[in-house]
Amino acid sequence: MTDSGPSGQTETLLSDYRAPAWRVTHAELTFELDADATQVTARLHLHPDPEQPGAPLVLDGQDLDLLAITLDGQPLAPSRYRLDAHHLRIDGAAGDCVLETRCRIHPARNTRLEGLYRSGLSLLTQCEAQGFRRITWFVDRPDVMPTWRIVLRADKARYPVLLGNGNPVAQSDLPEGRHEAVWENPHPTPCYLFALVAGRLECRRKDVTTADGRAVALQVWAAPHDVHRCAYALSAVERALRWDEQRFGRCYDLSVFNVVAAQDFTMGAMENKGLNIFNARYILADEDTATDADYQGIESVIGHEYFHNWSGNRVTLRDWFQLALKEGLTVFRDQEFVSDLQSRQVKRIEDVRLLRARQFAEDAGALAHPVRPSRYREINNFYTLTVYEKGAEIVRMLHTLLGEHMFRAGMDRYFADNDGRAATLEDFLAAHEHASGRDLSQFARWYAQVGTPTLEIADAFADGRYTLRIAQRQRDPQAAPLLIPLRYALYAADGRAIDAPPASSDARVHDGLIELSAATHTLTFDGLAARPLPAFNQGLSAPIKLDYAYVPADLARLARIEPDGLGPWDMLQQLAAGVLLGKFPGHAEAKAALSAAIGGLLGDAHADPAFVAECMALPDFDTLADAQECIDIDGLLKARKELLHDLARAHSSVLRERYHALAPLAADGLSGTAMAARRLRNACLAWLSEIDTDARLATAQFDVATRMTDRLAALRCLVHAGAPAAERAQAAFAQRHADDPLSTDKWLAVVATRPHPDAVERVRALVDSQWWTPTNPNRVRAVLGSFSRMNPSAFHRADGAGYALLGEQLPLLDSINPQVAARLLAGFESWRRWGGGHDRLARGALERLRGRFASPDANDLLARLLR
Repeated sequence: MTDSGPSGQTETLLSDYRAPAWRVTHAELTFELDADATQVTARLHLHPDPEQPGAPLVLDGQDLDLLAITLDGQPLAPSRYRLDAHHLRIDGAAGDCVLETRCRIHPARNTRLEGLYRSGLSLLTQCEAQGFRRITWFVDRPDVMPTWRIVLRADKARYPVLLGNGNPVAQSDLPEGRHEAVWENPHPTPCYLFALVAGRLECRRKDVTTADGRAVALQVWAAPHDVHRCAYALSAVERALRWDEQRFGRCYDLSVFNVVAAQDFTMGAMENKGLNIFNARYILADEDTATDADYQGIESVIGHEYFHNWSGNRVTLRDWFQLALKEGLTVFRDQEFVSDLQSRQVKRIEDVRLLRARQFAEDAGALAHPVRPSRYREINNFYTLTVYEKGAEIVRMLHTLLGEHMFRAGMDRYFADNDGRAATLEDFLAAHEHASGRDLSQFARWYAQVGTPTLEIADAFADGRYTLRIAQRQRDPQAAPLLIPLRYALYAADGRAIDAPPASSDARVHDGLIELSAATHTLTFDGLAARPLPAFNQGLSAPIKLDYAYVPADLARLARIEPDGLGPWDMLQQLAAGVLLGKFPGHAEAKAALSAAIGGLLGDAHADPAFVAECMALPDFDTLADAQECIDIDGLLKARKELLHDLARAHSSVLRERYHALAPLAADGLSGTAMAARRLRNACLAWLSEIDTDARLATAQFDVATRMTDRLAALRCLVHAGAPAAERAQAAFAQRHADDPLSTDKWLAVVATRPHPDAVERVRALVDSQWWTPTNPNRVRAVLGSFSRMNPSAFHRADGAGYALLGEQLPLLDSINPQVAARLLAGFESWRRWGGGHDRLARGALERLRGRFASPDANDLLARLLR
């Protein structure tokens, strides 16, 4: 059942799930491909649900021109069917039958980039979540899983490569310069995983044999002038394949695995069965055009999409409410993949930084929702950090509670029980219950309850007894207690961990883990010689906030003795946040402790340079803002800038020494050691540029840089500092990379993120320039996304010009690509907490958008922001 919300859109409820009245058991699609007008013939083998006798056959379809329709080979008269803007309804269908439709679609007009569309000289598809209905009429829901036969026909000169889902079974030439390719997907697969690509493409290929003996061709495709930049992506595909075999026992199941790079793509990538389509930024790389972060992103995203072959494709979703079942689980898998291949401690820090800066803010804002929402109006608006990142943390908690061996057994059970099925989160948890023997019903609340929990911890010490009292606090005071795994340690005065279990506890405690299951818990430790120093939530064992009264000296000490890399980083983050937020009575002492800790790390030649660089990074604006009920935007920006300036000045000598000393290591190509060295070296450069208004070191680095990592880091320092060489460097960078859209995006993002109020005028100039391409999602994100999400100094300008600039562009962007516009609109998610009059200015910008959006995507978000 659905109801209507304030935006006029209907609402879909989880509680109203009903199995499809009709299923498609096999789909045969034939495409006569052309950019201006493509004809699609769909022959659907249909089976009715015996539990819903007499139900009409209703198919989803949008923007389709009907050319012909038959049922069991007989043409249907107009009186036998009803057609509207969203559905095709056929009355009188009974029993197993075959419906054939022929329709016409217009890829060149499709700027939404959903369904079949044109990108450059190629045609390609994007069907998740509901794009397939823009290709042909279908029961467009993830629990309808046919097998597929796909015939692609096109002009051979214009579209010499024709790729589809599954395995290639035939290819032939046709009259009049056309040709045909036939693909078959034998695995039951929902239509959101359908894909085709047609164009002038070339590939990098490697033939491999899987652990179970299957010969597989790995192929990464791109435009001919870009194919030389596909080598790293191809190697990442092979690494992902081998890792999934070893870590999860999952082997690939087709004869080919195709990956295609697309310059016009709304998402990061899409896991279509056997034919992954990627945003080009996550495929194309060489050292002249891609940064070290780009290479690491390629590794992660390649892994993510490949791992979906099991966690998403072989086992898919019953309905879209289960989105975290594939996305949260697969994010956890890709995080583990990168951690196993690279630095586990640095990867964990990166993931936790993103979670705290963006997902915690989402949990606290107007767009907050549970990991599995109970209702939605527009499913595209739930591809959020809550589903992906918090969803991954829930899986990580499960891994922590069960341990690696039992977690793997649960995953094996999950895949075995649900292979070829459309599953639910209950199915996932049931598999782990069966494997472990544990009751996970309380743990399941993590998927249903909204907000980031806070643990309030108080302690006391007297006569050798140390007492901990731990209480849960949630966004909803009426919410039931969660099962929270809290990893902890107690340290003695000499820095040794105290190996003493609690003498009494009303919580389960084992292996340094407290399982919190009630609203409050009390633990006591007896026989201690002195008050211990506690560390809580080690490794971020749970995605919670911690309320415990650390003093600066304790945080600095923990930063020295915590063994896991995340622990020292976290203590320095808490120390820096306390300084910036004015939490410590002894401000000067706290600042001195932070400075001393950072100085010690900078002077430690044996510490991982990438880890040191992470520890140098102060808490970002979003993380600090999340700690304030009423966000003092101007005060936070001022305090952060002053602290950064003071730290840079205090450590200028060692910063310069490390910068020069790291040069030989940083020159060593793409090795992990070289990447880590460049990371710290460029962090040192950024700090030094804070105190050198001429940015002489950055100018010198820009002039001699031989790779994108160093060139872009230097350009950022110059532009953000407003250095004398900034305009020259920016022009040189733009000219050097003028023919590469991805590299152009990089310098545009640098301009858009200059931390100065005048960036508003600079971004406005970019939007009015030759560089602005509103139909390209990467370009929009580089300019407006970077400006609104990564430049608080300009976006929150005192006169509201930043909000106005974004608001002016959103209606046009909504008419082009609603998903891109909606994601930009989400930048206002915390506006009600913005202090200093910024909330009033933001409300004005939002109110001016009423009635100006055409899409359900933007209208849904606007209604939620203003309710």
